[in-house]
Amino acid sequence: MKTLLLARHAKAGWDDPSARDHDRVLDERGRRDAPAMAGRLRDEGVPLQHIVSSTALRARSTADAYATAFRLEVGDEPALYAATARTILSVAAGLAHDVDVAMLVGHNPGMADAVAELTGQVVEFPTCAVAECSVDVATWSELIEGSGRLVSLRTPRR
Repeated sequence: MKTLLLARHAKAGWDDPSARDHDRVLDERGRRDAPAMAGRLRDEGVPLQHIVSSTALRARSTADAYATAFRLEVGDEPALYAATARTILSVAAGLAHDVDVAMLVGHNPGMADAVAELTGQVVEFPTCAVAECSVDVATWSELIEGSGRLVSLRTPRR
């Protein structure tokens, strides 16, 4: 049994209209929500072992908040930027076999679509939401569409 946490980056702003989408930073709410969600997962006893993030600044900043709370390093995965559900699940399928609980940090609509493909459940996926999916596989490489179950959807407001 594996646990996959699919996380959408925290709220980002458009303060600099000349900035590339990839370079957008977290706004005030995002800088508040990311560490709060990370602390919530830690305090709830989620045994997170590994974090992989999109290289976009807003996603990486969100991942860094989780890394700080769990005392982990973040792996960068350029393919998670603007990824489709298929790409997200492919990244998950490539995770190390000895990792049982992993988090991928990325963007919508890909994250919501990945939850739907993995679990068959359509979810509303606001910024800084985390979908916890239980996957009945021995190794990540066995992960396929429909092999998961949505355990919970955590949002900053709930």
